[in-house]
Amino acid sequence: MSPLPSPSAGRLGGPPSVPAIVRTRLRAAVRRPARPTPEEAAARGLLLRLYSLLLQYPDSELAAARPEFSATVEALPPSPAAEHLGAFTAWFAGQEPQALERHYVEMFDLRRKSSLYLTYYLHGDTRRRGMALLTLAQRYRAAGWEVDGGELPDHLPVVLEFAALAGPGTGEAPLRQHRRGLELIHHALTAAESPYRHVLAALLTLLPPPTEADLAAVAELAAQGPPNEDVGLDPYGAGEFAPSGTFVPPEQAPPTLMPPLSTPEGL
Repeated sequence: MSPLPSPSAGRLGGPPSVPAIVRTRLRAAVRRPARPTPEEAAARGLLLRLYSLLLQYPDSELAAARPEFSATVEALPPSPAAEHLGAFTAWFAGQEPQALERHYVEMFDLRRKSSLYLTYYLHGDTRRRGMALLTLAQRYRAAGWEVDGGELPDHLPVVLEFAALAGPGTGEAPLRQHRRGLELIHHALTAAESPYRHVLAALLTLLPPPTEADLAAVAELAAQGPPNEDVGLDPYGAGEFAPSGTFVPPEQAPPTLMPPLSTPEGL
């Protein structure tokens, strides 16, 4: 029997050692989400639908549904996500509708670091963002789902709705891809002391924990912002990207209400 390669083999350019392979696979297994049971998938889908609705513009329909949101959150089993959602819905239910609208616009339309358009954090105002939007729309179509309501495919409520409908694997892939952007939104909302920080915190509990590289990238984004270039490309025909140094999100589309929320059996 041939002897095992030495631990230094991989470092010297030869085949990786057995211990190195084991360590790599163990790290991957720790970060890989376990396959949920049907009940867990249903509960996860409910949470994602809640996040999608709560992060939409709080028009009169959503404001009228606040008692239903509160009741749904109260029925959730104890968890960090449920605690965060409880804190948010308590605030949400107690505000005047006009105050909710003003706060939403201030947090998500007027601040670059808490915009809900995820590809902006990865690509900034560059041509690469146009390709990322196109790729995301193609992912939706490949899964048999078309974005309606006039919103861009990277708008976080749209991404969350797709995740709820398509399931933890394919559906949640865009959320995992844009983990750093989600962290930055949460960081910005926390700095602004916005109650919406609780919705982002609840969402982040569903994702694998951030790596040191993730946290370093978020810190850099918070300090410097995403990349810019003078000329952008918008393949959707909705207008050019904002000039360098600014970001003007597309006009808010009316939120699309889901069917009445219900708690999955056994949740």
